[in-house]
Amino acid sequence: MRPLPLFLEPRLEPRLRSLLAAGDFLHPLVDALGSPLNVLLPEQLADNLARFRAVYRKHHLSGPIHYAHKANRSRAIVRRLAATEAGLDVASLAELQHALGAGCTPERIIATGPKNREFLWLAARTGVTVSLDSRAELDELAELVRKHTLPRVRIMPRLSGFEAPGARVLSRPSRFGTAAAGLDDLLDAVERHRDAVDLTGLAYHLDTTGIPEKAVALEGCIRAMNACHRRGLRPRTIDIGGGFGVNYLAHAAQWERYTTELTNAVLGNRPPLTWHGHGYGLRGEHGTLRGALTLYPAHRATAAETYLDELLSTRAPSLGRPLATLLLENLYDLAVEPGRALVDQCGATLARVLEVRPTPDGDVLLRLGMNARDVGLEEHGVLMDPVLLPRPGAPSTPPGEPVGAYLLGNLCLESDLITRRKVFLPRLPAPGDLLAFANTAGYLMDFTAGRAIQQPAARKVAAFRQDGAWHWRLDEQYWPVDGTGTAEPQGERQA
Repeated sequence: MRPLPLFLEPRLEPRLRSLLAAGDFLHPLVDALGSPLNVLLPEQLADNLARFRAVYRKHHLSGPIHYAHKANRSRAIVRRLAATEAGLDVASLAELQHALGAGCTPERIIATGPKNREFLWLAARTGVTVSLDSRAELDELAELVRKHTLPRVRIMPRLSGFEAPGARVLSRPSRFGTAAAGLDDLLDAVERHRDAVDLTGLAYHLDTTGIPEKAVALEGCIRAMNACHRRGLRPRTIDIGGGFGVNYLAHAAQWERYTTELTNAVLGNRPPLTWHGHGYGLRGEHGTLRGALTLYPAHRATAAETYLDELLSTRAPSLGRPLATLLLENLYDLAVEPGRALVDQCGATLARVLEVRPTPDGDVLLRLGMNARDVGLEEHGVLMDPVLLPRPGAPSTPPGEPVGAYLLGNLCLESDLITRRKVFLPRLPAPGDLLAFANTAGYLMDFTAGRAIQQPAARKVAAFRQDGAWHWRLDEQYWPVDGTGTAEPQGERQA
């Protein structure tokens, strides 16, 4: 008996669902601009921001929300963000230049990540806040301020390696930040550089989804802030970074069933679900399961703003009161830096089906007009099915049965698989159809994109609804004045 298809249907909120239902709008876009094509929904960003801000209001907290620019290079996204109250977390010189050029004022920008002298100088020159990872960065920044006679720079040193008294929480080492145990030496350096820098807060960065670990770090930052105040320093803000996650899938049951069946396939108890039996970190040894699953938890009941809500409601490991209460008691502001979560549902990546090829062993191979670098599903361990968009006007075909297929890229490499997992579609596609990879705006759209063997990288467009129809601009031509009832420019395409 043929195994039942293992669908992993993407979660689609109304705006993105409406876009992907507009095949007569999307197909001409791909015809004109090429496959692959990234379509962004800048207005969704404002909705996501409002959800995060609602959590602040629930807990009676204030403080900035910074979008982590590295999640997507889109001009449209950054320009739309500039029209909101949010700020921007930039991690390179080019990102800082982009933020300033998009309309973000310096007081709404925080400079993070590894920094060269040019990045530090422009940050200091324009007056953005600098998140510092080490004493060396602090010394270099202070030297630049004095050498170029610049105003004092607002700084937020990052800490790491937190430990809660009486609580043992496994903590993943981070290459970012100064160890919390070295706080006194760091503050000694801050005091020596008081003529050049102004300590406005502290930060942490943790690459984990575990709330207990983040609770330890936040409590540790509160203790560190209190230590600063005992020295006569006056920091006010604690920046807890990002890592709030995204729920990519519509159904928890599909995720649970797939991971269970993947385990069975690795153990040889059912036919393979992946190309050449790839186990995503799992392997079978003499009937025993070894290794650990390296996939992103694609279905998450708690993600984005609900994750922040749960973290703030969590009791501090040793102080015993909710973390939000501790922030309020100390009159501290909270800063966050969501990337993936703030561009949740903000776009999709489209690819043309070029070839449908059955194999002798009964599999189906679909060659697409894109490669694995154009949509970083494998790179980030995100599993979800694409949405099939039949070409309008094509001869109608019977609905048929669901089909599993492997998606091949356009590079001359055996390894160029859009996903090693066999994806399931409602019917067999035909050449000319589109596959839409939903919700790719956060890290999946352009983080690893390149031009290998001179294949074109995906262009970007921003789409928005106006007067009951879908409209678009090239990403570089979109500004926040679009989509607000202004006159339709000549030459614009619409649905």
